[in-house]
Amino acid sequence: MSALSDAIGHAVLAAAGVADKTSLTTEDHIALIAASARTEDEVRVILRRAVLSARAAGASWATIGAELGMSRQAAQQRFGHLAEAQDDDENERWLGPVSVFDEMGELELAGREGWHTVGAGASAHRMVRSDTRWEHRRSVWRPLRAAERAEGWELGCSAFPWVYFVRDTGIPVSETPGPTAD
Repeated sequence: MSALSDAIGHAVLAAAGVADKTSLTTEDHIALIAASARTEDEVRVILRRAVLSARAAGASWATIGAELGMSRQAAQQRFGHLAEAQDDDENERWLGPVSVFDEMGELELAGREGWHTVGAGASAHRMVRSDTRWEHRRSVWRPLRAAERAEGWELGCSAFPWVYFVRDTGIPVSETPGPTAD
């Protein structure tokens, strides 16, 4: 058993509420099935996000297909289309296309205008606008730390393998920033 398989197994047992049991009832087995099905759904989402993240980082469909044991065409057909609902709300928009190389700069600029990320898709961020400036941080997939929460950071969105944290600065968008020291 691999370490990943072991970790997933423990997570499924915990989600089903049977991690500490020494024997299982029929209801426990049904709970395991339900938790396993939810896990399968989540793993599919993680795989899709990993593929889209790899594309945004410059990986070819041929490379992705080879890693998945399928052709370039099959990989592109399976993962190449991300349905992104667009709406006409002036306080919501998509920022993109962006890549892992330029997205933090783009998020910084958007944050100065009052926009903060609430979701991410293929090479794009779903943004919501407020009257105050926002800061953004990107990290490899992990939970928000207590110290960060104490500093005002909150989870903006998760887009495997990344998580994006946002913080409202409280500075009005209309306010001109002061000079910076060089």
